Amino acid sequence: MLGMGMTIDFSDLKKIIFRPKAIILGVFLQFSIMPLLAFILAGLFNLQEQFILGFIILGSCPGGTASNIIAYLMDADVALSVSLTILSTILACVLTPLMIYFYGKTYVDVDVQGLIKSTFWIVIFPIIDGIILRKILKKKINKILKILPRMAELIVATIIGIIVSLNIENLSLVDFNFLLVIILHNLIGFIIAFLIARKISLNLKQQKTVAIEVAMQNSGLGVTLSMLHFNKLVALPSAIFSLWHNISAIILINFWGDNKK
Repeated sequence: MLGMGMTIDFSDLKKIIFRPKAIILGVFLQFSIMPLLAFILAGLFNLQEQFILGFIILGSCPGGTASNIIAYLMDADVALSVSLTILSTILACVLTPLMIYFYGKTYVDVDVQGLIKSTFWIVIFPIIDGIILRKILKKKINKILKILPRMAELIVATIIGIIVSLNIENLSLVDFNFLLVIILHNLIGFIIAFLIARKISLNLKQQKTVAIEVAMQNSGLGVTLSMLHFNKLVALPSAIFSLWHNISAIILINFWGDNKK
């Protein structure tokens, strides 16, 4: 989140104002389709309650920063991708806890106030710090930005490694149904977002961008919230999703990257 904040210029924030249709659609789908899909799919495939809650948390998260890189590699609208990530991440401070409460209260007593506080400190605070650092560092920022993506990848990979290691005795619980929910959540979210974006006549680049942004959750945030407020088992869906959405992204890059229009 700090790294993301350091990539944000005020000109990026201004772009949000001039892209109302695509921005509103992307954010709306992010916080409507994905948590609902997670809730329906996890229940439909009879996953245990801890996993259902984990999928609800994952589905309630904003778009991940990896989507910006994928948008670039797939010849989508990078500026729109960045704008969607910024806005959905900021709104996540309130919307993510509310979605977790709305869908997850059936399975556990959700501390909404605690979730809002955690999301603020994990998301908003470091982003603001990053924006301030960008202004302070000025010309030096470009050198730092060159290494930030690699650092972020290393940190996320380390977090996922820790979660998987902590769940080593629970990996036997990750069965075919669990993996199918992971794949379907990502795939159906992508298809629905793409079709709706096409239906309202966004151009192809915008259609790609909205679909990517909606389908690629910030699974790192999902892992963190799960561990802070629940347990390592609840964090497992977000950890496994982190692995899967990179695989699905590679498939899309090979398809759309070779079919640029």
